[in-house]
Amino acid sequence: MGPWPHSVMHIFPPYLFTRLVVLWALLIPVAWAATPLDLPDLEAMIDYRPKIPLRVYTSDGALIGEFGQERRDFVAIKDIPLIQKQALLAIEDSRFYSHGGVDFKGVARAVLADLKGGLRQGASTITMQVARDFYLTKEKLFSRKLTEVMLAYKMERTLTKDQILELYMNQVYLGQRAYGFSSAARIYFGKPLKELTIAQAAMLAGLPQAPSRINPIANPKRATARQHLVLKRMRDLGYITPAQYQQALREKLHVLEEGQSLNNHAPYAAEMVRQAMVAQFKEETYTRGIVVTTTLVQAEQDAAYDAMRRNVLAYDQRHGYRGPEGFVALPKDAEQRDKLMETTLQSHPASDGLRAAVVTRVSASQVHATLANGDDIVITGDGLRWAAQALAPKAAAALKIKPGSIIRVQSAGKAQWRIAQLPKVGAAFVALNNQTGAYRALVGGFDFNRNQFNHVTQAWRQPGSTMKPFIYSAALEKGFSPATQVNDAPLTLGSTETGGPPWSPQNDDAVYDGAITLRTALAQSKNVAAVRLLRAITPRYAHEFLPRFGLDASKHPVNYTMVLGTGSVTPLQMAGAYSVFANGGFQVNPYLIQKVVDTRGTVLFEAKPVPVAQESARVLDARNAFVTSSMLHQVTVSGTAASASQKLGRQDLAGKTGTSSEAVDGWFAGSSGPVTAVAWMGYDEPQSLGGREFGSTLALPIWIDFMRVALNGKPPTTMVQPAGVQWVGGDWMYDEFVSTGAVRTIDLDLMQWLKDWVRP
Repeated sequence: MGPWPHSVMHIFPPYLFTRLVVLWALLIPVAWAATPLDLPDLEAMIDYRPKIPLRVYTSDGALIGEFGQERRDFVAIKDIPLIQKQALLAIEDSRFYSHGGVDFKGVARAVLADLKGGLRQGASTITMQVARDFYLTKEKLFSRKLTEVMLAYKMERTLTKDQILELYMNQVYLGQRAYGFSSAARIYFGKPLKELTIAQAAMLAGLPQAPSRINPIANPKRATARQHLVLKRMRDLGYITPAQYQQALREKLHVLEEGQSLNNHAPYAAEMVRQAMVAQFKEETYTRGIVVTTTLVQAEQDAAYDAMRRNVLAYDQRHGYRGPEGFVALPKDAEQRDKLMETTLQSHPASDGLRAAVVTRVSASQVHATLANGDDIVITGDGLRWAAQALAPKAAAALKIKPGSIIRVQSAGKAQWRIAQLPKVGAAFVALNNQTGAYRALVGGFDFNRNQFNHVTQAWRQPGSTMKPFIYSAALEKGFSPATQVNDAPLTLGSTETGGPPWSPQNDDAVYDGAITLRTALAQSKNVAAVRLLRAITPRYAHEFLPRFGLDASKHPVNYTMVLGTGSVTPLQMAGAYSVFANGGFQVNPYLIQKVVDTRGTVLFEAKPVPVAQESARVLDARNAFVTSSMLHQVTVSGTAASASQKLGRQDLAGKTGTSSEAVDGWFAGSSGPVTAVAWMGYDEPQSLGGREFGSTLALPIWIDFMRVALNGKPPTTMVQPAGVQWVGGDWMYDEFVSTGAVRTIDLDLMQWLKDWVRP
């Protein structure tokens, strides 16, 4: 049947025309059986399979990622709270359980209200809406409406009322890409459906009428007006008492801002999971309702995220204000100016607490600016001090803040703001359970939305002095001990040893202490002493030792610079390598995905990590791991990372700082108990981080801030002395080297020292 004649549709408004058609159809119900319409079968409803997105959770249930065009949950009708069902029925279809699919009284009442010019009332029942959503378009055609009515009757003969309501409450669109009431409860209020208040349930019930225009994020005022109408209907129908009605009207709803319905502190980890799922399930990944539980621990992930951002911003603050992000010429017309600022700020999205603003007025003591939400703010006093040079009359053009400048601001308390900027430096942090390899936290960069490059797994960087422990570990197998004396004095290696030009390694602080122990040399990160040690065991031997720690030997040179970290590692590799020391000599296989299930609860995958304590998996002598760990502990007590023990108030820490040549990379790798963590900072396009910057100033503070949370409330751990190692001469040594007499000095012979000193 074709469209109703166009001239007839001009007589009535579209909504009234539709209702008159339905009323006409109701008056001659015998026509239904005789009408030769080809109605679809109801298979899609009977075997309902909604498109449910991929969801990614921490090990303790925090949602960290959701991927799919539709944000949807499925909740059985028996699990939907009564108050939510009542709120919906009150506003959409109060006679749902008594009509046969089309509400004759409701249509008649709606037509009369329209003819009298009163409040417009809905005429489509929930059954009719389900029929339309599943099978039909929303075109205002007579044939479409007639099919909708007849399909509603067919549904009522085939499905129970509860089945129809279940379909509706899981299928209906409620704005913000939310389909179904359970998804909407989470997206708007951050709660499961069963925890909603009457006021919140009424807010959601009002959304089906115009979900994109009147949802509480897009238009809070309209959404509230609709909510009040729902509450009034609930009161009039006796679903709630007058007292409950008044209380619900007074309740102030806290609606989450867009994107806050999930924990957005782990986007890099969520993306790793998404890629793994797509590789296995292809496009079904986004519709099958796959739920992935990761090994991440929410509190530790949040701590890692906060620690990285805080310390990256601190570094950025130390190195000064670089100037506005851009500039727009502001029109004089207020309306045009507002539109331009709105458009401009959309291309400068917020980065957590760093919000973009357009400067509208500047004086010596105040900067007026407008935020993306239209709020006008004033920055004064301390909020201007950091960027004072940009406010000077003779400031360079690239630095100067003036009307039209696009700047970043940060809240400094109630109604207080300060000028900030987006950092350019990159960073990474990863924490592993060193007994199982499970990720506990992973932060691949400062802001995933600006840079999706995952520095934890993809950034190959020079490790600097974090490489030294592996060389010291190799030396233990050659009979050296932490008490071995090494000559910390200037050294020049001739071309016969370097295979190239002569080379003179330098200590970072240009201080040389003469005869010191290997323990002290590592704690103070003495470069020359480390080179002398490598020369004693040979670069070839040390290079062949590296794969024990999961390091890629091909990424490291077979020469003396290896000990100073001129090769390449990723932060993840380094975390795995340091785990070998922490867990007693076992290599771990880092894994992120703990469990994968589909929407029906079928387990598709579950990790079964092998405990590291199996001797067949050992890669390093237990004595070696113990002794090296004791030296790494010294680093955190009296060495370059002594601030770790001081600030954390613990004596069960072990780790090593690292700074690559010219301070291009800053590192700290270390462990305590079952947690091994690595922090790194550097520019994506390598450049110096600054002449006064080191691993101890760049990466160590991130590690400390993370460990403060990860170790909170946990008792200190103690290293257990393995068999075969003795305390001799003030330090540890393997049994066999005690009995045979070990080499106890390196380059302390006077003649050798003189040769090194004068060698060209």
